[in-house]
Amino acid sequence: MKQEQTASQKKRFIVLDGSSLIYRAFYALPGFTDSHGQPTGAIFAYANMLTKLMSEHKPDLMALAFDKSRHTFRTERYADYKGGRDKTPEELLAQLPLLREFTEYMGMPFLEKDNYEADDIIGTLATQAAEQGYDVLVVTGDRDALQLVRPNLRVIYTKQGTSNIKSYDVAAFVEEFGFEPIKLIDYKGLRGDSSDNIPGVPGVGPKTATKLLLQFGSLENVLAHTDEVSGKKLKENLSTYADQARLSKELATIELHVPEISFAEKDFAFQPDMEKMQSFCHAHELRVAWKNLEKLFGPAEITLDLSRTEAPVDLSYEEWSAADVKKAAAQAVYFAVSGIFSGTAPFALLDGMAVVTGPYDQAHKAGFVKKGSEGFDALLEVMESDTRMVVFGLKRYDQAGIRADKAMEDIELSAYLLEPERSKYDLAGLSQRYLQEEAPAEFADARSQAVWEAMTLCRLYPLLGARLEEEKLTHLLETIELPLVEVLAAMEQNGVYVNRAHLEEKTQEVGDRLQKIEQNIYTLAGHAFNLNSPKQLGAVLFEELGLPVRKKTKTGYSTNAEVLESLRQEHPIIEEILAYRLWSKLKSTYLDGISSLIREDTGRVHTNFNQTVTATGRLSSSDPNLQNIPVRTEEGRMIRALFEPGEGYDYLLSADYSQIELRLLAHMSGDANFIDAFRRNQDIHARTASEVFGLPLDEVTPELRRHAKAVNFGIVYGISDFGLARNLHIPRKEAGEYISRYFERYPGVRAFMDKVVAEARETGYVTTMFGRRRELPAIKSRNFNQRMLAERMAMNTPIQGTAADVIKLAMIAAYHKLKDASVKSRILLQVHDELVLEVREEEREQVQAILKESMEHVVELSVPLIIDIHWGRNWAEAK
Repeated sequence: MKQEQTASQKKRFIVLDGSSLIYRAFYALPGFTDSHGQPTGAIFAYANMLTKLMSEHKPDLMALAFDKSRHTFRTERYADYKGGRDKTPEELLAQLPLLREFTEYMGMPFLEKDNYEADDIIGTLATQAAEQGYDVLVVTGDRDALQLVRPNLRVIYTKQGTSNIKSYDVAAFVEEFGFEPIKLIDYKGLRGDSSDNIPGVPGVGPKTATKLLLQFGSLENVLAHTDEVSGKKLKENLSTYADQARLSKELATIELHVPEISFAEKDFAFQPDMEKMQSFCHAHELRVAWKNLEKLFGPAEITLDLSRTEAPVDLSYEEWSAADVKKAAAQAVYFAVSGIFSGTAPFALLDGMAVVTGPYDQAHKAGFVKKGSEGFDALLEVMESDTRMVVFGLKRYDQAGIRADKAMEDIELSAYLLEPERSKYDLAGLSQRYLQEEAPAEFADARSQAVWEAMTLCRLYPLLGARLEEEKLTHLLETIELPLVEVLAAMEQNGVYVNRAHLEEKTQEVGDRLQKIEQNIYTLAGHAFNLNSPKQLGAVLFEELGLPVRKKTKTGYSTNAEVLESLRQEHPIIEEILAYRLWSKLKSTYLDGISSLIREDTGRVHTNFNQTVTATGRLSSSDPNLQNIPVRTEEGRMIRALFEPGEGYDYLLSADYSQIELRLLAHMSGDANFIDAFRRNQDIHARTASEVFGLPLDEVTPELRRHAKAVNFGIVYGISDFGLARNLHIPRKEAGEYISRYFERYPGVRAFMDKVVAEARETGYVTTMFGRRRELPAIKSRNFNQRMLAERMAMNTPIQGTAADVIKLAMIAAYHKLKDASVKSRILLQVHDELVLEVREEEREQVQAILKESMEHVVELSVPLIIDIHWGRNWAEAK
């Protein structure tokens, strides 16, 4: 590594507090694991922090100190020292061997000693090195180390996680604390330290401790001059707890003379073993850390083969004739195919395909068939037969005209079902995760890339297939996700017609409205400013207008939606700002956004339905997103009114499940009262209000029904009393009473929720009625907020995920019944619990009957599934 030369040519020595840093790293990424289930969050965050430090500070010498055990000379002096600390989490203990291994491969000494803490080892080495003229940096998450700050010795303190840091030299310490660093031990002797269970003097807080030190200079002088201290109670406490204060100072003092620990430059020069480090980083998926290490030290001399089997390096292929295709079909167990596409989705064309037959044999050469050749036509015939075909992104092939879903395996969908929390699914990532191989950095041409993809698919198929079987997900893939592909492919190609003239008119109208709102805001503020700048907006609201500050961030005042909502009653400018944000978002997202996405040849927008985005199994849409248009608002109706039936159609028809999640909750919980309400076809929110508030149904007021509705839907999402209170604008205590009464009247729901959470804690995951699975590693976290979020997910996922499965099954059934009926009417959109169709007048009654049959009878429950059907000349009327 290139040494940073200072004016005095000092060599730099970095000493790391491994004990504190690994804890900080662990809590920065709780629940983080590699593809084999090994917890790696702590080592991941620590490795990235370390390489960042090395890049910025360019050390010549390094060491890492670690606590060997909780028993030290301090616990001998005071048994309760650090007595309030929790037991080390199992997930962290599992990573300590990785820390040792990482440190070894870095070429750094890993130092620990019986009876001493990491701080003592650090203090001994750091002060000796500083005295010898080295430039010393101590990196720690423990503020105790700040007492070590002195000439040649700085402390880099990780305030939160492993990225929020502050550097202390003598001047920075004095500026913050008001006294020199060594007096931190006197300060702790007076104030104590709750994190280490150091008692200090009762009644002495930070301000009092600082004041006493500035007045008397040291703890000993404070105790010697208690008569001069102002305040009767303070005098009394200083006198009564003098010995406790002296003990506290002793406990807080870092030992600078640990036996058998000494600084010598030759012992702390370091050089990573790049081959072993490469293997380590790849094995535990520390890609960022490895890239940073390569930048710092250069690549490993030998590039390691980290695959379980020999990596396929031969990307050559043979042009296949029709005879070659037929011969392969007669011998292969399955085909892995990767297509080369041209044009844009959803109307892309298939120009050629690379083929590798399975089971994978490296000796077999890949085949390639070009569009227009006899081999291409022969392969299409094979793909449309019962021969098993493995592809990635089946929807593209379906839209290119290959209708063979029953014999297809989609590796993208398989990977999604196995790990629905992943942010993306691509072959390069899956190759690294399951085959432990990097994708080639570049390809000679599109054909070479297709060959590599086909080879990778051929090898992934048996691995992912086995995992699907093991986790009982094969049925879900075969009965829901794969059959849905044809439906989504058709919906995307259908698109939905947009009235361009009305769109242009509304775009101009909203633009004029935004200008008016903007001027209103400037008038109320007294001057113009950049409305889209949080910094300028914060200055106007909280400095110029003097509104109460609700929240601050690192960069200044928070002006997020929650803050603005809480300020609605404080000043009329808030209403205008909220309106500006709403209309501005609608204009940019929908009016401007939709305009650019209308295809000239169809006059329609063709949204993309994403099957592998949400962890619960719900579909999402993009380009444009047609699932997030505001519901039941003037703005939302205006946007929906732009979507109309296209030429040859008369109506848009909306078929929407009525309260499907609550009906599923009733069925899955088996609660008798809940089930009875739905079987009687009662207003469920009025019935809930009647049960919770102890009133006859006919005496339930609209407000009580609104409150019951919030409780009903809140329960599905694991809502807390705090969340319900905020939603209803009522006291938290009252919200808590609502929830308690709810569970008293619906004990089956309570039992179901408790059971789901308990099973998630035991297994680490939850499932839907159809076996869809979601891992929740954070449910065992020691971090309260992480654990509570995981518990809410555990309550909600089985309900929301089952609802997603039901609507998918309904879409599949409705699509095929419409095809079988030979009607022209067709499905255009899915918006969570709603299907939107384009319908001809003469087919309307027939289509309604098909939808009722398909959607209401798709699954047998203990309560009826009901859909509401509406139609109109545009989507707003239909909705």
